[in-house]
Amino acid sequence: MKFLTALVFAASTVLVACGGSGGGSGGGTTVNCYGGVKSAATPFPQVTMVTTKGSFVVELYPLNAPVTVDNFLQYVKDDFYKNKIFHRVISNFVVQGGGFDAQLNLAANRPPIALEACNGLSNTRSTIAMARTDVLNSATSQFYINVVDNVTLDTSGGGYAVFGKVISGMDVVDAIRVVPTQTVSGFGTDVPVTPVTITSATRTQ
Repeated sequence: MKFLTALVFAASTVLVACGGSGGGSGGGTTVNCYGGVKSAATPFPQVTMVTTKGSFVVELYPLNAPVTVDNFLQYVKDDFYKNKIFHRVISNFVVQGGGFDAQLNLAANRPPIALEACNGLSNTRSTIAMARTDVLNSATSQFYINVVDNVTLDTSGGGYAVFGKVISGMDVVDAIRVVPTQTVSGFGTDVPVTPVTITSATRTQ
């Protein structure tokens, strides 16, 4: 359950998931990284996440990242995110969670998915994207929310797939980003002292 060796690089350029063995090699479909949200005839899916710091709403963009959105919604449907924590909090970078419980046990995941980086969506503040190992097609359940603009993640090391955006409750995410952190063996220096727990994740649109 250790961070991969890729984390020796600057946090602003490398973001990986903790734990797991990853999936296959190879990248996803390459599209214009900055084309924006693709319009849809029906409302975009929305998920409300309730945490011990408050709640926020994420809007998802399935026309930009269909595989990633389907994967995330399946975890939501399965109630997977209940009692998972934000295990990595970096105030000038991201908050990352969705894989571990408060005892830092890694939950069993669904199979890894194909990388859908550079899909028209950029790693700007308030967007949500998938964490992965240094293997491109290795994302499972862990996600991160950008708390600043991190556009280098659009292409760094093959890129990181944005699939939605926080449309309500970014103040809650900002509260999470400033919680005190500590060093935990195998997890680095960014683990919250008091766990920030997801108490529910529910599709609300």
